[in-house]
Amino acid sequence: METGTIETRVPSRLDRLPWSHFHWRVLIGLGTVWILDGLEVTIVGSVAARLTDPETQINLSAADIGIAAAFYVTGACLGALFFGQLTDRFGRKKLFIITLGVYVAATVATAFAFAPWYFFLARFFTGAGIGGEYAAINSAIDELMPARVRGRVDLVINGTYWLGAAIGAALAILFLNKAIFPADLGWRLAFGMGALLGFVILLVRRHVPESPRWLFIHGREDEAERIVRGIEDRVTEETGQPLGEPDDSITVRQRRTIPFRTIARTAFKVYPKRAVLGLALFIGQAFIYNGITFNLGTLFNNYYGVASGMVPVFVIAYAIGNFLGPVTLGRMFDTVGRKQMISISYLGSALLVVPLIWVFLAQFGGQWTFLGFVVATFFLASAGASAAYLTVSEIFPMETRALAIAFFYAVGTACGGIAGPLLFGQFIDSGDRTLVAIGFAIAAGVMALGGVAELVFGVRAEQNSLEDIAKPLTAEEAEEGGGERARPEGKPDEEGEEPGDELEAERGRRAEAERRADVAERAAERRQADADRARRALERAERRQARWRPGPGSLVGSWGLGVDPGHAAAADEALELEIEMIDHALREHGPTRRDALAEMVGARYWGPGRFGSALRAAVDEGRVRRFSRRVYGPAGDHQRARR
Repeated sequence: METGTIETRVPSRLDRLPWSHFHWRVLIGLGTVWILDGLEVTIVGSVAARLTDPETQINLSAADIGIAAAFYVTGACLGALFFGQLTDRFGRKKLFIITLGVYVAATVATAFAFAPWYFFLARFFTGAGIGGEYAAINSAIDELMPARVRGRVDLVINGTYWLGAAIGAALAILFLNKAIFPADLGWRLAFGMGALLGFVILLVRRHVPESPRWLFIHGREDEAERIVRGIEDRVTEETGQPLGEPDDSITVRQRRTIPFRTIARTAFKVYPKRAVLGLALFIGQAFIYNGITFNLGTLFNNYYGVASGMVPVFVIAYAIGNFLGPVTLGRMFDTVGRKQMISISYLGSALLVVPLIWVFLAQFGGQWTFLGFVVATFFLASAGASAAYLTVSEIFPMETRALAIAFFYAVGTACGGIAGPLLFGQFIDSGDRTLVAIGFAIAAGVMALGGVAELVFGVRAEQNSLEDIAKPLTAEEAEEGGGERARPEGKPDEEGEEPGDELEAERGRRAEAERRADVAERAAERRQADADRARRALERAERRQARWRPGPGSLVGSWGLGVDPGHAAAADEALELEIEMIDHALREHGPTRRDALAEMVGARYWGPGRFGSALRAAVDEGRVRRFSRRVYGPAGDHQRARR
């Protein structure tokens, strides 16, 4: 494997792909790991009381349950750091197979626990597998997803943690029922279900390719080219449409390995503000989440008299609210923008804690009212917490991506994930509502700091290629010089080319002149259409700025919440194309049902949620007319809507 300086269009080729079965396979094969994490944490919380039952024959005390949680968190932190380094060094695919294998083996071992020390050890390695997954999976997903949908996909994937939490609570209700399963068997089966789900995911994951971005940087550009070409061929065959030409190329100086000191220097000396941002976001979300989630059952039991058997029902409602946050708000992280939505999520959830504290202190409305305010608060907080993983995955160079995720996850979890549960546990155990309210206020303050950090240091990453957000270290080295002469992809060496004869040259010149004349003729026809498109893009930018910013949003790092028109150009171009496709289909076919219209324009290849966004924009701009809830037509069509 030779290394040198190469020019490649792999990132641009991946970003311009339409949504396809390949992307669904990546989403399912890699994204479902968060279901496992939510499943693990919730099952342990739900079966904790059962594990202290003498009938389980494992002899755990209440203190041992806390120790087991500490082992899991410690394993997750160390596993993230250990496997994060290996992910950047040996590749995404090797590590996301290994880390899932570690999780499955450790979870099976947990199901066969017979003594406290064995249970602690199994929980440590389970956490190590999950922590390693955070680094390997987020980096792989972000490098394989098109830039235009990367935000919403990443948020939905991270939000599935709460889908796993809901499943874990439901499984606990089933497996802890002594009328169905013996006391010493039910909790073991609950862990066994997690291992079974992990094994199924492992089978799907085998078909997810290595990240082509990682491959070409590490001297394996031929393999990267083969993978991307294979993806393009499958997508073209699936959609029946040719792919557009990629926009940009990048030149990198390949490296087999990148020293850890280079990675550390990049994070803290080259990008110190981004490092502060990552720490603020992770500590804020880890503090509020670990503090409240781990103590949610005791909170409802001690202060609202909810029976232990009913606690999983409250956990399910809490988990569903957390899942809906990133799912419903995710698309706005790609359209409104990262900086705006992360700030709103963190600061909004902090503000919602104020009425939550009042409801708790005044004992207003009982446990269901309190649960409603908790769900509302964490509806926003969940979107922000998911965006924290997206942020650190995007804002550091590719060579450091996995380790950056691992580092900020580990530090955030170690600080907020340990301090939060300890503080809330002490306050709840005191029986004093005022102390618990103070705990809520502290959590809100820590979240608010994360929101302020996003306002000050936030990066406008929406719709942008990863390489534009943070240039790879190997690209910086290529610009500084050194290494071999650049070898553009698919372009032969000039020295090997033979000049044609004079006749062929004359024919070429004649053909070129005809081509230029044709281009000039068509340019006049397109000029007006381009002017209209630019006018509509400007109007969209102005509407966004008027709605979302109190100050000048074009200043990087400003306190404004507007969308920078320069950064929004790619989004406007893609949206304009989608609106034109909808407009053309309706003018050709007349009033049409929404589902039929989506099929006509091939909306399933646009990416999750994009058809709805384009259709709403078309209606808002007066280019499409809405006849009923499900029927749309061209703006000038006054025919009767067909049902």
